[in-house]
Amino acid sequence: MVELGENLPEEVLALVFSLLPLRDCAAAAGVCKAWATAATSSVVWHNTSISCDCELESMLPPHLSTCLDHVHNLRLECEPSCKRSRQAAIELLTMMAGRAPGLRGLRLECRGEKPLFDAGRDILGAVSAVCRTASKLSHLDLRRLPFTLDDALVLQAAHGCPELRSLFLDNHTLVNGVQPGSVLELLKACPHLRALGLHLSSVSRAVLEALAAPDRAPFELLALRCACPEDARASPPPDEAWAALRCRHPELAVELELEPALSEDNVTRILQPAVPVAVLRLNLSGDTVGPVRIAARHYAATLRTLEVRASRSRELDAALEELAACCAGLREIHCFCVVRASVLDAFRERCPRLRSYTLKLKREPHPWRPTLLR
Repeated sequence: MVELGENLPEEVLALVFSLLPLRDCAAAAGVCKAWATAATSSVVWHNTSISCDCELESMLPPHLSTCLDHVHNLRLECEPSCKRSRQAAIELLTMMAGRAPGLRGLRLECRGEKPLFDAGRDILGAVSAVCRTASKLSHLDLRRLPFTLDDALVLQAAHGCPELRSLFLDNHTLVNGVQPGSVLELLKACPHLRALGLHLSSVSRAVLEALAAPDRAPFELLALRCACPEDARASPPPDEAWAALRCRHPELAVELELEPALSEDNVTRILQPAVPVAVLRLNLSGDTVGPVRIAARHYAATLRTLEVRASRSRELDAALEELAACCAGLREIHCFCVVRASVLDAFRERCPRLRSYTLKLKREPHPWRPTLLR
């Protein structure tokens, strides 16, 4: 097999190695000089996923250090409660901060439970260090970090990464530390930003007006998570601000994720007619029937995905059938409670673009798997 490998062109070897897990790629780099050259080429490392639980222990440090220059898009996974995994992630990010000019995309994912009273200062500090040097960074995704993201991090990203095209800060945290003023500074410093994920309390009328400015580049996606106490206390931007933003960016899609922290009054204020909601995720502790009916009434032309987590009821079934009749462009519907057969029939008959659904007619063991349509 080695003889065969030695006869293959470097670009073919590199393509093969790009499909291997990093530990196998590192092992291949030690076979011979030709394999080492191919295994450390930019083709292999352009899009890189690293799990700090297993990969780093098996990798050859010299190869890792050399190859960081070729990493353009990095997906880094770690477990904060595991000291070894956490330290490996911090060390790798610190290494990237020293050689980050080529980095274009960074996505961080934390698995497992976050230790109690853990602010994640070490991990967030390493992310800030990357932002200080990665001047060409285009995509930064922090949705899977379970720590409070604050103004300092946003401002560092704004001034260190002016080429940002997407930034996602809508993470699962109990506290939102990003104020609208920092978002305004971000929009000013990053004129090419096209996608932004925030908590609701980070958005104000001034933020929407900045996005709707005449000289703003086309803006495509605004993902809003409404889950923490700050979101529950926030006053949503008025409907006319959303209407102006929608007029300026007719292709804009809004993703809304509503969590139990919101009262019924807050939910009603958030679900305004002018918001171009494409994705709506409802996980409410109170009324869910009302929001489903509002979605059917307000977002018939824009809604593409609906997720509902609620208790079974005849009223919910009726609301879902009403929505199916209104939202012909719907592509996904996922309801995590048992529904009656007429609900399933309504979506299959009235939503010709439907591609995936979770509509169970009887209880099944979790996790429930969606049904895919061709």
